[in-house]
Amino acid sequence: MNEAPTRKYLAFEIEVRPLDEKLVALKPGSAEHDAALTERDALLQKINDGLSPWERVQLARHPERPYTLDFIERLITEFEPLHGDRLFGEDPAIIGGLGRLGGRAVVVLGQQKGRTAEQRAHRNFGMARPEGYRKAQRLMEMAGRFQLPIVTFVDTPGAFPGLEAEERGQAQAIAESILKLLDTPVPSVSLVIGEGGSGGALALASTDTVLMAENAVYSVISPEGCAAILWKDAAQAPEAARALRGDAASLKEFGIVDELVTEPAGGAHRDPGAFMDSAGAAISACLDELCGLDQKALLTRRRARYRAMTQSAITEKN
Repeated sequence: MNEAPTRKYLAFEIEVRPLDEKLVALKPGSAEHDAALTERDALLQKINDGLSPWERVQLARHPERPYTLDFIERLITEFEPLHGDRLFGEDPAIIGGLGRLGGRAVVVLGQQKGRTAEQRAHRNFGMARPEGYRKAQRLMEMAGRFQLPIVTFVDTPGAFPGLEAEERGQAQAIAESILKLLDTPVPSVSLVIGEGGSGGALALASTDTVLMAENAVYSVISPEGCAAILWKDAAQAPEAARALRGDAASLKEFGIVDELVTEPAGGAHRDPGAFMDSAGAAISACLDELCGLDQKALLTRRRARYRAMTQSAITEKN
């Protein structure tokens, strides 16, 4: 089947477009097609090798990257979603439920941004409200009760900062979600698939093992927000992205992230299926290791991990 060109090209991808269009016009398997494919892949790799921190932020936000629902449809069988927090209502920004990953029963959680304008409005652009985090806590409690591993997919610019969210206890809901993940005596693995924004991401990422897509970002604040605070100018976002060091390679170096999931040249949106399969294999491998630990060893390992992070931060500050 001919390869369809990417629907949306970022500024640094524009030169790839003619080659994509050329590939569609050529017969697969022909010498001309193979030569054009080799040229296109080499160009993608060259672009990938030279990406700046700000360009990786743009890739993390690419509208054609796979989202949580895509991972669930690809990797999770027998998925049964659960809804509501039993206190206020349902939050479509967080998806959660029960399913099987490679035959293993798991609890699945993740933020969902939405693709169309209507979906984004419905999902609130992946920015969860307190009821979303309390729904996640319900599922974490269920995981502990039935001894089911927890798998989370992190993709949010941050928790919803609106007045109504604050009135309903947003900060407390985030804090309790972090505490619940840290205390639930079952294996847990998170994968940052796009944006990992501040406490809204930490609420689903305080797990035994943290995986991160090669072109994802994970930071206390967005580059635009950082630039607006430090320089009073959101146009300084590229400089802020460089200073924040929220890219996957830097976070692996800092020990915040345990393992990177390699993306196809050009980004996960170039071959979502292959990327999701790689991510699924990485998650399963982590669960295989973690499920071999007893509860005491698991909790000891988890607490040591996060205490080491905070101790390192305090030591460096002093």
